[in-house]
Amino acid sequence: MMEPATSPAGAQRATAATAGAHDALIGMTVPMMCGAWQRERIVLGDRLAPAMAAGIARSGKIAIALEQAPAPTLALRAAGQVTLAYDPASPAEARAALLAASAQGGWPVAGDPQSLALLTLAERISASDIPVLLEGPTGTGKEVLAQFVHRLSARHQGAFVAVNCAAMPEAMLEALLFGHKKGAFTGAAEAGEGLFRAADGGTLLLDEIGELPLPLQAKLLRALQEGEVLPLGATKPLKVDVRVVAATNRELAAEASAGRFREDLLYRLNVFPLRLSALRDRPGDIAPLAFAMLLRHAAAPGRPGWIAREALALLEGHAWPGNVRELENVIRRAILLAGGAQALAAEHIVFDTAVRAVSEPAMPAAVSPGAATLARAAAPRSLSDVAFASEARAILETLASHGGNRAATARTLGISERTLRYRLASMRGAGMLAAGGAA
Repeated sequence: MMEPATSPAGAQRATAATAGAHDALIGMTVPMMCGAWQRERIVLGDRLAPAMAAGIARSGKIAIALEQAPAPTLALRAAGQVTLAYDPASPAEARAALLAASAQGGWPVAGDPQSLALLTLAERISASDIPVLLEGPTGTGKEVLAQFVHRLSARHQGAFVAVNCAAMPEAMLEALLFGHKKGAFTGAAEAGEGLFRAADGGTLLLDEIGELPLPLQAKLLRALQEGEVLPLGATKPLKVDVRVVAATNRELAAEASAGRFREDLLYRLNVFPLRLSALRDRPGDIAPLAFAMLLRHAAAPGRPGWIAREALALLEGHAWPGNVRELENVIRRAILLAGGAQALAAEHIVFDTAVRAVSEPAMPAAVSPGAATLARAAAPRSLSDVAFASEARAILETLASHGGNRAATARTLGISERTLRYRLASMRGAGMLAAGGAA
């Protein structure tokens, strides 16, 4: 919905003004809002009045007030009310920020064609009642996609219940899933209904289902086939009406071949698999996700309200072994490092570092002896300092091994030359490189 007014006449005037001022941004962003579920939740307006924005938010929609400004900012005015001031000379950043604003309320954030196609497919699947299997590396947003399927289904008024199958012992997990009678086991002073019954009429997400013990897999198979559960200590099964969404970061077909997962359960769950790719394989999602996390964690006066183009280039050039979880870590860290800055800059971006011992690197010729001494002597004072120092050491060590060749260094590190250039600039600013060194 693109009519930010409470009366038809007002809607026409506001829409015309919005189209004239923000036509380019809307024209390149709205087509990426792949389904009615998104478009119908969003009301765009040119400098929406506070009372109008509040009324839109109360109706369950998201009011996004657009304006053009030389100093861009993305701000959460109140729940369901977002202000986006953007520079029309930087359309890519403005589009990413608008996609982030439109996802307020826990909806998926997507800007990559692969992700948009996945959401379109998930939207169609949500209309049915078949089981769904979500596959993909850890940290790619499988639970967000499961909630998306639930919210668009006919069960959206029912409960959405999530359980991690790897989080507790087998006996406790059985009681948690299927319930138990009073006195069924030591400590069962009261009966428990179980998550299947708690999700009756709704959706149950079984996360990390590849970790589910084989005996429980048999009980799960029966619950799926018969629509009933047998609580611990009970003699009669109880009917349940639950849609099951399973998620895994394992290849369940390989697990079934190895005897660690029941093949019949796999076929029962794998009616329609949805696969989420690693973040590095959907680079179009990185900038919208970064802005969404900025909106989530910096929505307060005095916090950064934008992400600079150079910082976004760093984010888009990273390999993201930790996927979306790692990106959130980086953004939260950058917000702290930015202090009162208006925008997150390249020098505020510090990536997570694998937990490993870092040997003292051989300094490349471009590094001055004084800077090398400073780099070795400077004791990191915080987690971000430790991460920055470890990353810098890895870069310096790789530079040394390639004789200072930036192109070869970037290839070895799996980053672009532009990203390497920004990291070297940050290191130079920290005194870890001589002026002009390795540039």
